[in-house]
Amino acid sequence: MRCITIRQPWATLIALGEKEFETRSWRTAYRGELGIHAGMRIDKKFCEQEPYKSVLAKHGYTANNLPTGAIIATGQLAGCYVVTPEVDLREWINGNEYDFGDYSEGRFAWKLEGVHPLSHPIPAKGRLSLWEHSNHF
Repeated sequence: MRCITIRQPWATLIALGEKEFETRSWRTAYRGELGIHAGMRIDKKFCEQEPYKSVLAKHGYTANNLPTGAIIATGQLAGCYVVTPEVDLREWINGNEYDFGDYSEGRFAWKLEGVHPLSHPIPAKGRLSLWEHSNHF
């Protein structure tokens, strides 16, 4: 299965269904099943800011108990859209989504669908870019 490593708290926000777009500086042509891997780094500054703090707290999380170094969810990568001044992404996204990503011009919004958290995270080292995990879960 292909996976992507995402820094915390963004990986958990995706796993919880609070974030449907992952914003990246690069495009991908890949579509299909995707594992969400929580990297080893936690951006504690963001965890203490709103709306991050209250959304994480709603699910029982703080910067001190976010999972790291594990595949925590699976879903589908359904699309990849370039951010341009002609398209107002706020028409596509709901809730805190705009606050949870970097929608600067020239970046890419990866649309994630059908994301389900794993009941037992799978320890994994993670890598840059899209990478393959040997087990299918």
